[in-house]
This record gives sequence, structure tokens and C-alpha cells, in this order.
Amino acid sequence: MIDKRIIFNVLAKDLENAMEIYELANERVLIGLMVKDFSSEEAAIETALSFKSKGIPISIGLGAGDPSVWNRVVSVSTKVIPNHINQVFPAAAYTLGAIQQLKDNLSIVNALIEPSGTVGEVYISTGPKSKQYKEKVSCELAATMLAEIGIHSIKFYPIDGDKRLDEVAAMVRAAVNAGIKIFEPTGGIDLDNVHSIVQTCLDHGADLVIPHLYTSLIDQQTGKTVVGKVKELLNIEWN
Repeated sequence: MIDKRIIFNVLAKDLENAMEIYELANERVLIGLMVKDFSSEEAAIETALSFKSKGIPISIGLGAGDPSVWNRVVSVSTKVIPNHINQVFPAAAYTLGAIQQLKDNLSIVNALIEPSGTVGEVYISTGPKSKQYKEKVSCELAATMLAEIGIHSIKFYPIDGDKRLDEVAAMVRAAVNAGIKIFEPTGGIDLDNVHSIVQTCLDHGADLVIPHLYTSLIDQQTGKTVVGKVKELLNIEWN
């Protein structure tokens, strides 16, 4: 039962690689498509639609949290209606509003919050201009603001693997208390530390955890996400 509370957000080199992953993991994966990696919105849309046509669950992302492409995320997402959308905090409400106008929309929309280095305090200034202001706010304020506008999930990035588990725990608690039960730890996650990171999220009340594992699963020679590593993820047992 509990393993269905974890969905792994991973990359795929191409449609063939995505199909390999999906055939193994089914609804337990999201295949991330980073708009920054495409030469144009049209190219991103074409690829996203080709994945969707095969039933592959997709996540439209920025690309290393790059806020300069936030509007492209909205544009692509409204054209393809993905399963999941990554967005910077200042643009999350706009994105949610845009996607909710569309028929048959069931997209999960997250908002990017950045750890500050202080337990219980975070940066919400993750937009293209606001990112220059490193002013801390409480986890509670950040989570409450997102809950007010109906955001589904909090993406916490970069968490530097398992080096910030105390900060992760504080943000999860605040999110859950505000009514946001989906949490997405991201940054430096690999097969060695994913258990402790995800377990921390579960232990502090998250109903659904979506860890993002990207380069740590990729074969550097082929550029493909290694299906065997995805299988290892699926076999992890959680308390």
C-alpha cells in the first residue's frame, strides 16, 4: 500500500527510453521534460504529445529550476495538459489558473521553494527577478500562501542529497499542516540516499512523495536513464 505513495520523477533520452521506463514502472513514474532543453516551444510540445500518445505520464519542468523559462512552462503545459507541472513560486498561481481553465485537466501543479540553510526558514523568491533577493520567510508562511491559492504540491530544491534532512522535515511539516500533502524533494538524490530522503517526508506526514532523480540514473555514455536503476528504485521498501 505505502509504495503507491511514492512516484519517481525521472528523465528519458527519447521516446524509446521513456517507453522502457513506463513499461516497467507504469503509474509509479513521471517522465520529466525540461522546456529549457528544447530549441522552441513547438519542439517541446511535439515531444510531449508523442509521449502522451503512448500513455506515458509526463512532467513539464523548467530545467535546473531556471526561472527565465517559467512562461514557456505555462505555454507548453496548456497545449499538452501534462500529468504534472513544475513552476517557480511567484508564477505558481498564474500557472494553476491557466491550467484549471482547460477541460479534463487533472494536472498536479507544484511551486518551487528553496532551502535557506536555516531550519524552519526558506526562500520563496525563486522567480526570474525575485531570485536576487535572499530574504527568508518561515516554512509556515510559505506553505500557507500556497495553500491559499490551491497549489497541490511543494517542490523543495536544491536539497543537496541528504545533507538538509532537518530542513526537509521542517518544510514537510509546515506543508502538511497547511493542507498540502504532496512533497517533492529535489537535488542530489541518488540510489544511495533516496530512502532516507523519502522516508523523512513520509515520517513527517506527506501523503505522496515525488522525488526527482535525474542525472544519477543516467548512463553518461548513452544518455539514457538506466532501466535497471529504475527497477532498484521500485524495489525499495519504506517504513
